[in-house]
Amino acid sequence: MSIAILLFLAPLALIAASVLAFRGPDMRPARVLRQIEGIALAAFAVAVLSGVALIASGPATSGLIGLGGLGLQARLDAVSAVMILLVTFVGWIVLRYAATYMDGEAQQGRFTGWLCATLAAVMLLVIAGNIVQLALAWIATSLFLHKLLLHYPGRVAAQRAARKKWITARLGDLALLIACAILYGQYGTGDIADILAFAQNADATGTASQVAAGGVAAMLAIAAVLKSAQFPMHGWLTEVMETPTPVSALLHAGVINAGGFLLIRFADVMLLAPGVLAVLVMTGGFTALFGGLVMLTQSAVKTSLAWSTVAQMGFMILQCGLALFPLALLHIVAHSLYKAHAFLASGTAVDGVAAIRRPGPVAIPNGLAVGRAFLIALVIYAAVAFAFGIGGKSPQAIALGAILIFGVAYLLAQGLADAAPRVLTQRTAAFSVAATLGYFTLQTGAEWLMQSTLPATPAPGPLEWALIALALLSFGCVAMAQAMFPLWAYHPAAAGMRVHLSNGLYANAVFDKLLRGWSTKTLS
Repeated sequence: MSIAILLFLAPLALIAASVLAFRGPDMRPARVLRQIEGIALAAFAVAVLSGVALIASGPATSGLIGLGGLGLQARLDAVSAVMILLVTFVGWIVLRYAATYMDGEAQQGRFTGWLCATLAAVMLLVIAGNIVQLALAWIATSLFLHKLLLHYPGRVAAQRAARKKWITARLGDLALLIACAILYGQYGTGDIADILAFAQNADATGTASQVAAGGVAAMLAIAAVLKSAQFPMHGWLTEVMETPTPVSALLHAGVINAGGFLLIRFADVMLLAPGVLAVLVMTGGFTALFGGLVMLTQSAVKTSLAWSTVAQMGFMILQCGLALFPLALLHIVAHSLYKAHAFLASGTAVDGVAAIRRPGPVAIPNGLAVGRAFLIALVIYAAVAFAFGIGGKSPQAIALGAILIFGVAYLLAQGLADAAPRVLTQRTAAFSVAATLGYFTLQTGAEWLMQSTLPATPAPGPLEWALIALALLSFGCVAMAQAMFPLWAYHPAAAGMRVHLSNGLYANAVFDKLLRGWSTKTLS
């Protein structure tokens, strides 16, 4: 079986499932739902076979279905294999969940049809070997998702979120189309593998001019930032809670990652524009800090998860800006699996937390405990890093690990508080060591898996060093403030800050104002 047939089988299977679901929008026979679930599982099996084919035969691109170097092509390499495995697995789980969750809905068939169509579009996106297929799948994913966001069209909040998403998506589509046009004009082909090969050999006097390279990178960055809900165009993502939970899981665990995937797929092109990467570092870093702080002020489970996604996508964009593309891909996989589970389990989360027995007062660390926690976390990080051979790591990767350690320090601080029982201290210490070991293990594995597919992280220049220092300082200060927040949580200034943060610093309100109320109008 050729690579083209093998890779295209997965999305074609979901398209068939979509047609099956659309046969009767009001039909909900268990037999049809079981067939659709079986088709989704078969798509996952195809993804597994594609991984086996990659190991056996190496990366390859299928023949072109089109003219002039533009058309439909499938690309099998480490990036597409990982992504198609992730999408088909999460898609299968979401469809299984949706069959029960939507049981009794009059429009279950229609909902399942659009869900399958969206999954098929995402699959076509991640296996795309040609810029035409990539652009068409990118646009189709957004259009099909729009149908899911308006599954309950009478809900005003759903209309508002869908309208905002429509605007940001169309701007992102335009940016991607401009990037594709420049790429085709510069290289004379739409084959992504050829484009990446040209970019690897390009320099200031080579095949790609700096102006064209910067233009392509800028357009790709804009498309990615808009797709992955970066500040200040993040508001729609926090307002899509009116959709059924399976849509939230699919959006937050799958579609929202498309921006990061785009940057990873064109990693060699992005490296030609260090200035654009620097902007991504600043945009992603600020969004990560902003989203994380706002998340802490939200009381609703799904809204808090939505803000968590904003923060996670910011961190992913930050990783891409630091040229840590293998780690950004690892982040996509980890975040997708975690967030799919979090949304699908959100219905029982409140009951689960309420059932936890609270034996005593909350352990609140003082300044001394926080300082000790940061010191111990750095010692753990240094010991594990040297055990894994820190000498072979790039400064960007080391800095990223240090940012992770800030989270470990926050965990340790809870165990070092005066009121903390000994068992809590022991558990936080064990979890801190495990988290550090896990990070370096997964980092090493991701770099090994992607070493022949994604470019190595270049040595940082003065600008990159400045951004690394800024990122470490910013995340360190926020981690310190978060660890000590209980000490000054009831100060009037903290109360005022909480109000502003809970409203997302009013960036979303400004977006609504710019739309002159269009996003709040009901559909006719």
